[in-house]
Amino acid sequence: MVEPKVELASLSLFRATPAQIEETRRRRWPHLGGTLSLAEYITRDEEMDVLEHAKEGKMITWVLAPREDPMTLDFMCACRTYKRASLVAYPPSSPSEPNSVHETTSYGVAAVFTPPSKRGRGYAGHMMRLLHWVTASRGNLPEFPKAWGAPPEEVADAGGGLFSVLWSDVGEEFYRSAGPGGEGDGWEKRGPVSTTWEVGTEDGEDEGWKWLTQEQLKDLWVHDARLIRKELENMLVKKGLYEVEHPTALVTCLPTNGVAAFQIPRATYGSNFYMTGGFWGIQSLSNPDTYASWSVEMQPSPPTLIITRLWANEDTFPGLITKIKQAARRSRIRKVEVWNLRVGLKDVAEKTGGRTFIRSEHLPQIVWYGPGMTKNVEWVHNEK
Repeated sequence: MVEPKVELASLSLFRATPAQIEETRRRRWPHLGGTLSLAEYITRDEEMDVLEHAKEGKMITWVLAPREDPMTLDFMCACRTYKRASLVAYPPSSPSEPNSVHETTSYGVAAVFTPPSKRGRGYAGHMMRLLHWVTASRGNLPEFPKAWGAPPEEVADAGGGLFSVLWSDVGEEFYRSAGPGGEGDGWEKRGPVSTTWEVGTEDGEDEGWKWLTQEQLKDLWVHDARLIRKELENMLVKKGLYEVEHPTALVTCLPTNGVAAFQIPRATYGSNFYMTGGFWGIQSLSNPDTYASWSVEMQPSPPTLIITRLWANEDTFPGLITKIKQAARRSRIRKVEVWNLRVGLKDVAEKTGGRTFIRSEHLPQIVWYGPGMTKNVEWVHNEK
């Protein structure tokens, strides 16, 4: 049934009520539920909502709804945001000094969905434009357009974000055009680059390596966060090293606080899949700064082992990728994938049988709210 269009100025963005949250899940299920029943789909989301990456207000569901009836179940569209502990590094005035690294807040955006009966009216684009006004510090935004009415109300647990990221399956332009002041200045595409390996038959000894369970990965990610901070301090801001030609800031989201961990239960929920040995990571015993963690992509079939964090240099990477392929093969997975290997490792990946290509889906996009422009900000560790 075709519904009449509602004027955008009469709508605003609201934190969803529990009933609205359930309605968002019922709407998404026929399109995104896969093999899960409706009950399983709702239960999965409820169980994900109490994990560390989402609890204590870090995850918020937003709805675009009439200002006069914000609690209605007949809202226009919805999305979710995840507050993330992040880092920002600013290049020094002198090349002899380290970068200035600061803790900050960012947001991941997910589950953007408009039901078919309400599509084609600009609702989702307007929701994304308003989303900046509840995640960013308002002092970093332009004047709120009068044509949109009043700004959304500020919400506890939200705001203060220095940047925001998402992964688009509807192309780049939709999110790029959804800026905080109107058309343009929204989320910009960054490095939709994948490298994949066929698993093959090569095997090897486990001596010198430690396989890691989900519980053991918690300590690894704490170690990982320390290395990331140290790396940002010492990163050279130099042409050719990054996607952005002359970065004025380098930003990254940290894997701690459940951000990396939740990808495992979410990917495997409702399936019979398990990693042989219950191992979801590996670390070198002789060089603890060589390691990786992974999850799986169950769809499309057959499953793919997808690396979520990886740390290695040009010398240690070949041995690490051999062990990752071994983990995949032992679990009857045929392919391994990683996103956005750094420049030096891409060359080594090719020598180990990796194929690097530009993805046409899951496009990483970022918007920056700090000084300067998004186009001059480098997204470091832009991974799954």
